Amino acid sequence: MITETKTRKLNPGITVFEISGRLNLGNSLLSIETGIKRLIDQGARKMIVDLTDVNYIDSSGIGMLVACAGHMEQCNGRMRIAGAHGPVATAFEVVHMERIAPLDETVEAASAAFEGHKGSAAQ
Repeated sequence: MITETKTRKLNPGITVFEISGRLNLGNSLLSIETGIKRLIDQGARKMIVDLTDVNYIDSSGIGMLVACAGHMEQCNGRMRIAGAHGPVATAFEVVHMERIAPLDETVEAASAAFEGHKGSAAQ
């Protein structure tokens, strides 16, 4: 399955980066990381990475998300991960991904968490 991405905006100032397919070692992973970091460098400070349509992730995919979350933190922003299910959610449990970026069941829940938290980047 080909990995595809799409970016959209939610108000107020929330960027949603949708990924579908597989997040595993390969050229598409590098282009996804570059795309997310480019959005951060262009000023995105609240980002939701939507993994609803991702059906597989390996350690390289997890590492890419960790690197992007770190880049967002260095830029004083916040990143949330939404929609992880099945094997992706299981992989996140094993590596305690919630310690790196908050995990939400849906994009709507992630958006509500951003809107409900106006203060520091701790959430």
